[in-house]
Amino acid sequence: MRKLVGFSILLAVVVIVLGAYTRLTDAGLGCPDWPGCYGHLTVPESDMHIEAANAAYPERPVETHKAWNEMIHRYFAGTLGLCILAIAVWAVSKRSAEVPIKLPLILLALVSFQALLGMWTVTLNLLPVVVMGHLLGGFSVLTCLFLLYLRLSRYRIGFVDMRIKRYATFAALGIVVLVGQIALGGWTSANYAALACTEFPVCEGDWLSRLDMAGAYSVPEAVNYEYGAHDYAERMTMHIVHRLGAVITFLYLGWLAISLYRRSASQHLRNASVVLGLVLLAQVGLGISNVVFSLPLQVAVLHNAVAACLLLVLVLITYTLYRKV
Repeated sequence: MRKLVGFSILLAVVVIVLGAYTRLTDAGLGCPDWPGCYGHLTVPESDMHIEAANAAYPERPVETHKAWNEMIHRYFAGTLGLCILAIAVWAVSKRSAEVPIKLPLILLALVSFQALLGMWTVTLNLLPVVVMGHLLGGFSVLTCLFLLYLRLSRYRIGFVDMRIKRYATFAALGIVVLVGQIALGGWTSANYAALACTEFPVCEGDWLSRLDMAGAYSVPEAVNYEYGAHDYAERMTMHIVHRLGAVITFLYLGWLAISLYRRSASQHLRNASVVLGLVLLAQVGLGISNVVFSLPLQVAVLHNAVAACLLLVLVLITYTLYRKV
């Protein structure tokens, strides 16, 4: 079961990366129906099938490359769902003290809801709230899988100075801060606001007088949310708030990494704090590169993947402090 959970973690990371790639290549509506694509289990390829698909969806003619981006993401997500179903069945059938039951069942519920969010992403034409929820759902599934993997692991770090235990609360708060920042990034991306500011470290022009918090975090009525439905001032506000969130996240997690490294006698925790610091620096560098180099696709996708790694490192530290000391 531990090997299956480990494989599912890798698969969940791939799904998150593919989801980011799909969103950043504007392929979220590459297939206008769900769960298939223009009524097929694969992307229409023949002239006859493409002609029939264009007739059925005249407002969304077939773009093969976008459709494949979307369907590959769905195939991997479906495979992940089957793996989680197998984990849940295994856990229930074992009914052993060594195998948690609640966490696999929570995972099954999460991945089922995630499938609904995937459907609503298409049927509601990229409604930003749903797109951001879909992103957070993917991170939630990954986190729960990693927690399950840790629960199945038998490592302990032995006795340490119990004063270090208080950092468990700080690490848990770090998870809250990071998830909030991921949500801000998801909202910025879902509303196509990643390039609303093209200068660094501040936004261009008289940005301060144009801030519109109420408009930035509202959902305007629209038939289709592809390419965004907010005006420039609202998108600029999203972008700036995400930058401010990045500064807060960097300062807090940087302090946490340095404090754990300096105060912990455990080599396990010291190593984890070094990884936390390095991943944090990489994430900040990727965020800056997104602005300076006008959102290169590879950098933007990697920005999502490193955010997932940062979350996993924080979960490892928090779980270790709470359960393994």
